[in-house]
Amino acid sequence: MFELKKSNDKYHFVLKASNGQVILSSQMYASKSGAMNGIESVKKNCGDDASFEKKEAKNGKFHFNVKSTNGQIIGSSQMYAGESGMNNGIESVQKNAPGAEVKEIE
Repeated sequence: MFELKKSNDKYHFVLKASNGQVILSSQMYASKSGAMNGIESVKKNCGDDASFEKKEAKNGKFHFNVKSTNGQIIGSSQMYAGESGMNNGIESVQKNAPGAEVKEIE
């Protein structure tokens, strides 16, 4: 499920797995429509492995970004202890995002 939240006058979203764990967090958007476009972009692009940018941090942990077709980062994952955890996170986005409902959180 995507949760859309308003913080001050900006919007952002998170994608949660069925167990409630946050898989992906977005950037801040100036408008609700911008955040909704971001959600649609994740749904549309997550099936393409090229949309995922895998990264290793200086501390040896792993994370990934989901990018739109223009190369802009739409969302970022949490940090994972190992590469396999990161790959499982990517698989979870690919499995959960396309059909995920959007819930607005007050």
